[in-house]
Amino acid sequence: MLKYQAVIDDIVEGIESGAYPPYSQLPSTAQLCDKYGVSKITIKKAMDQLESMGYISRRRGSGSFVKKIGEKVPEALMGEYSNQMTGFMAEHRARSEKVSTKVLQFTVERPSDKVAEALDTDKDGFVYHIVRVRSANDMPLAIEYTYMPIDVIPDLKTAAVETSIYSFIEDDLGLKISSAHRTVRAVLPTQLEVEELHESKTSPLLEVEQTAFLDDGKAFEYSISRHAHGYELYVISAK
Repeated sequence: MLKYQAVIDDIVEGIESGAYPPYSQLPSTAQLCDKYGVSKITIKKAMDQLESMGYISRRRGSGSFVKKIGEKVPEALMGEYSNQMTGFMAEHRARSEKVSTKVLQFTVERPSDKVAEALDTDKDGFVYHIVRVRSANDMPLAIEYTYMPIDVIPDLKTAAVETSIYSFIEDDLGLKISSAHRTVRAVLPTQLEVEELHESKTSPLLEVEQTAFLDDGKAFEYSISRHAHGYELYVISAK
């Protein structure tokens, strides 16, 4: 067995047994080298693999932190998901498209059991509930249902909701968005989605259910995005 695989297996066992609880910081590289009797290169390989497997997140200058994860994303897909954390506005503006947002709801409420579990937050706390239609070049492409815990993302204003929440998180709050765990499926539209996305009741939408994390492993967003029929073709042709 490769040395770094033995390190991975031992740390995974520690995470799954609760020896390293969610959001806890792993020992430093030097401490892990001493514990396992291996080089810094071996520890780096192990940390790279643990991050790609979704067990940890790393924060430059602070170390490695254990993630709180309900359902793990398959390792083969993890890198792809982590690279997609640019946000709708940044993604489409990079292609010189005119991006617009129609805010249907921006309220504060107590989370449902499902939302509280996804965000690992107290059910007695409060979350933002945001519903937005996202368009590029005046074409409605997606409707997003988003929940964010107020204690993690404080002082969110309408101006950010109408433009880019991710930019607000990183530029105004100084936080670092790291990765997301996503489930993709096909669904039929609701009446709201038929009206807002200009779809027929029988046209399937691409649904992306997402829990997104900061670089310290804390979940900051639970969302469901439903993309208009033909969205993939639009994105490919626009590249």
